[in-house]
Amino acid sequence: MCGIVGTINWGDDQILSGMNDLLSHRGPDDHGSWARHLPDGTCVRLGNRRLAIIDLTTAGHMPMSSCDESLWITHNGEIYNAPQLREELVAKGHAFRSKTDTEVILHLYQEYGPECLKHLNGMFAFAICDLRSTAGNRSRAPMMFLARDHFGVKPLYYTQQGDRFAFASEIKALLLLPGIKVEIDLEALNQYLTFLWVPDPKTLFKGVLKLPAGHYATFGPNGLNIVKYWDLTFPARNADYPHTEGELVEEIKGRFSRSVQAQMLSDVPLGAFLSSGLDSSSIVAMMARAASKPVKTYTITFPPKYRVGETTLDDPGVARRVARHFGCDHHEMVIEPQVADILPRLVWHMDEPVADPAIITAFLVCREARSTVTVLLSGIGGDELFAGYRRYYASNWARAYRLIPRLLHRNLLEPLVLSLPSFRGSRLKGLVRLSKKMIRSAPLSPEDGFLMNFTYLDEDQKAHLYLANIRTQLSGTDPWSEHRGYFRNISHADFLNQMLYVDSKTFNVSLNLTYNDKMSMASSVEVRVPFLDRELVEFVAWNVRPELKLKGFLRPTTKHIFRKAMRGVLPAEVLDRSKAGFGAPIDYWLSYDLRDMVDDLLSEKRIASRGYFEPAVVRRMITEHRSGRQDWSMQIWQFLTFELWLQAFVDH
Repeated sequence: MCGIVGTINWGDDQILSGMNDLLSHRGPDDHGSWARHLPDGTCVRLGNRRLAIIDLTTAGHMPMSSCDESLWITHNGEIYNAPQLREELVAKGHAFRSKTDTEVILHLYQEYGPECLKHLNGMFAFAICDLRSTAGNRSRAPMMFLARDHFGVKPLYYTQQGDRFAFASEIKALLLLPGIKVEIDLEALNQYLTFLWVPDPKTLFKGVLKLPAGHYATFGPNGLNIVKYWDLTFPARNADYPHTEGELVEEIKGRFSRSVQAQMLSDVPLGAFLSSGLDSSSIVAMMARAASKPVKTYTITFPPKYRVGETTLDDPGVARRVARHFGCDHHEMVIEPQVADILPRLVWHMDEPVADPAIITAFLVCREARSTVTVLLSGIGGDELFAGYRRYYASNWARAYRLIPRLLHRNLLEPLVLSLPSFRGSRLKGLVRLSKKMIRSAPLSPEDGFLMNFTYLDEDQKAHLYLANIRTQLSGTDPWSEHRGYFRNISHADFLNQMLYVDSKTFNVSLNLTYNDKMSMASSVEVRVPFLDRELVEFVAWNVRPELKLKGFLRPTTKHIFRKAMRGVLPAEVLDRSKAGFGAPIDYWLSYDLRDMVDDLLSEKRIASRGYFEPAVVRRMITEHRSGRQDWSMQIWQFLTFELWLQAFVDH
């Protein structure tokens, strides 16, 4: 795990050094840089900050070159099938100088060019400067080759101005480049207010983009070219599936076990997140089977006062019992964070405003775990693989709702539900929030209803929120455009598989994987995700019927086939639990720890000075939330995160 930077015809050695130093938290163990001035006047620079995981010697120093120094690489990530690939390359005559997976990528590119990506199974973002074409070789190798892993576990940002090009693991490094102006992309802002995050490839910084997951880019004499090298695919709806349920149970158990074992490869201490949920518990179970000593597990929880009315916080007692069941070296951390102090710092680490308070929880557990481990395994991706979210069966509820006579639900149910108070501080809060979402989404098409279920501010609400000039500039734009494009890509598949695909391409990569990368790297911790093993994901997509992922109609069993695969492995207490999520006590924080910050940073004067939102609308939402009339907690968190982001990146 590392931080990578690079430039072509942009800045100088001092600028590159500053970019590299800005990513020191991503790689505290080593740093390096390399530059080459080419005969045509082009200047290429690469930088790296290394967090040493495999081969802790200086042989893993980056940027790393091929033996003849015609190829130079800077790499962030882990290749889990590197040992097998190394054997294949040695058989083809390649000689290695280190035990690193970085050198495997270098030799693989030397052997196959861009086709090397078809051989990799892991998480990665890397750049290779290919100098072979500058030494009289007529090969088609690009001068710069950049790639991001299949699922977007590792980030890769880039910017271009004519023949100048630069990339980095984090946007803040790019902001050091001469000539860079920090400007807000209003379409991205509109998406942020819709979802809490900005879908790839946009960022909130105009002119700074993300290389999409499963894509590579080349930059050379012909400019920038971006190519999709892989995509998640599914069979057509009503396709025939070859395996019985019993066969699938054994196959999935075996494949999942092998994925976990492959991702345990490390030369530094390793452990796992452990919540009360199915996914993290399953990872710990497979680790315990493969490990020669007790697995280190980490659970974060909050004092009882934080938990009142919160259904998104895991029960630490369940995690404690799971750890005991598998003989783990368990670390339960009861945290009472000074959230007002750490939130601005975390917004800076995130680069992009991501208004999910789970970033705090993720940071805290990684910070506490760093004293004993450098690598953690996480259950991210299990919900998108096996259908774990409630929104996957919300379309069933919508169909049932539409059976109610239109006059009855339009004139009676909708006004009644929408007028309900938030019931903050009680267990009814989540039910009321869900009911209001269902009222908004049920009359829509299945596709739009799905999108509405993770929309936090709809078009009407944003129309009242924006100042007139912002509304004018955003007229005709669609914040769901990326999502609709992904739905078109997968229109042949069963609707459940369509939802899983869209979430994998948007929600998982742009929210979950993004904040887990940034928050773990803020503490110099590597997080691995066994559910996103490429071969496992492809097998499930093409061999598991939709009804074996989500079994039932109104109250279906989520992840049915995976639960069945883990029966006999996990305690029944875990298998039978409802999903809790990786949450944070947002209501408590807004009511107490952050109350003064909200009043200061979201005052009508401050909002007016920014020139984006109607101050009275923001103040009304804060007032309604505090009175209990409406639950605007996530929207207030959006505004607060955006203001802190403006202070960190625009004002600065």
